[in-house]
Amino acid sequence: MLHAASGVEIVTIPCLSDNYAYLVHLPGQDAAILIDAPEAAPVEAVLDERGWSLRLILITHHHNDHVAGVARLRERFGCAVCGPAAEEAKLPPLDQRLSGGDGFGDGAGRIEVIAVPGHTLGHVAYHFPEARAVFTADSLMAGGCGRIFEGTTAQMWDSLSRLAALPPETMVFSGHEYTASNLRFALSLDPQNAALISRDEAVAEARRNGRPTVPASVAEELATNPFLRAGTPALRAAVNLPDAAEADVFGEIRARKDRF
Repeated sequence: MLHAASGVEIVTIPCLSDNYAYLVHLPGQDAAILIDAPEAAPVEAVLDERGWSLRLILITHHHNDHVAGVARLRERFGCAVCGPAAEEAKLPPLDQRLSGGDGFGDGAGRIEVIAVPGHTLGHVAYHFPEARAVFTADSLMAGGCGRIFEGTTAQMWDSLSRLAALPPETMVFSGHEYTASNLRFALSLDPQNAALISRDEAVAEARRNGRPTVPASVAEELATNPFLRAGTPALRAAVNLPDAAEADVFGEIRARKDRF
């Protein structure tokens, strides 16, 4: 699947059983940027097909299904590898260590690093403002969010709130094809949400035709993703916490999803 904005091409690459990697190709360049490397072969196939080289791999977090292809790709292309400084000890060797608030490049190639702890403690997202794209891996996901393995519910809520504050037209490129199951859970809590019902139908059709269900816009996530809607009356009522803090409502929604 190809997404293009401001002359930037983004190619969605299915990997493993349900992972996604993303190639970002900037205008006027013959080498691309890769977001996460679940495995090498599918990435190499796309690069070869398009006649691109690879100049940079950006790692979001240390889980093996996001980094297993790094060594092979670095060996073939001699590309630099960047990733979260907080997880350096758990990552392939890094050429540059990144933290939330870092930024580099300019124009269409401007990249801003956003700290999104929760799924893992050092998880980061990569925002390309001019391309109107953010790569969130296992933090904000299409219709859902990642499990909280290392952080706290408060950290994850803060991370999601940070991503939700991006411009509404920003497209969210998440790390897995989990949308259909995420929306089934969302409907169990928010069954009268017309936007959610419509999205569920569109996702079902996409999957029947073998199409990815990512990316989705921040606006669509705000309208349909229960993890971003913890402050709404509908979601508060659904989990019987009408007066609780938003982070506590979020925590209850996440606990229910873990049991769903």
